[in-house]
Amino acid sequence: MVVIYGQDLGRKYALDTPNLVLGRSSKCDVQIDQESVSRAHTKITNTGRSMGIRDLGSTNGTYVNDELIPDELTLTDGDLIKIGRTIFKFLAGGNIERAYHEEIYRLTTVDGLTQIFNKRYFMEQLEREIARSSRYRRDMSLVMFDIDHFKKINDTFGHLAGDHVLKQKSSTIKSKIRREDIFARYGGEEFAIILPEIDGYNAHQFADKIRKVVESTVYTFEETKIPVTISMGVATLDAETADSAALIKRADERLYEAKRAGRNCVRG
Repeated sequence: MVVIYGQDLGRKYALDTPNLVLGRSSKCDVQIDQESVSRAHTKITNTGRSMGIRDLGSTNGTYVNDELIPDELTLTDGDLIKIGRTIFKFLAGGNIERAYHEEIYRLTTVDGLTQIFNKRYFMEQLEREIARSSRYRRDMSLVMFDIDHFKKINDTFGHLAGDHVLKQKSSTIKSKIRREDIFARYGGEEFAIILPEIDGYNAHQFADKIRKVVESTVYTFEETKIPVTISMGVATLDAETADSAALIKRADERLYEAKRAGRNCVRG
């Protein structure tokens, strides 16, 4: 089991004992020092033939693959276990050590919560796409956006609900982009999409399509509907935005123009 999101990112826990208790207490086998985690939160049981997980009556529940577990569940390879704001990935199979190292490599490019690319990978690919577009004189655009009033969502519905919104929104948008587009979490609730071979007009049309998809999607956490909209800024590679810093700055400026215009809109 490896931490893929939260404190101690990349840390591995061996599941070779009959019982492993996770919680906030220092007496737990795996301590997760967060207010949203109960003192004894979850127990993982190794029977020798299977691995089971049970919530220990915690206040905020235990989630497997984003679903609240009702009682006890049998874990399968690749399951994502969420306790508070920490996410573990359960690794099973014949070569756990290899799977662990593959997962560590994946963590260098993918954001653990949203399962889209992280900022490090985004910056590497942005430099590559700018170089390619400049060399072959091809269009390229960048869209940056964030969730409107995200702090209010966290304050009203809780941080677990906020995390759920980030994850569901990312999954929704990921299904609407091309294979060659690069969708990444830039930081917090801010996101970016690199659009190779797309000019300014078509980038604006694309961004508005994504904005409408997010606005029309129903976001639900524990049977509570959460309204979600996004503000978006678009920038296109040209003589004034010939490097990554200038392109990001332009897209970010237009994102804040969208916020000043009342949010839930596109500028650029």
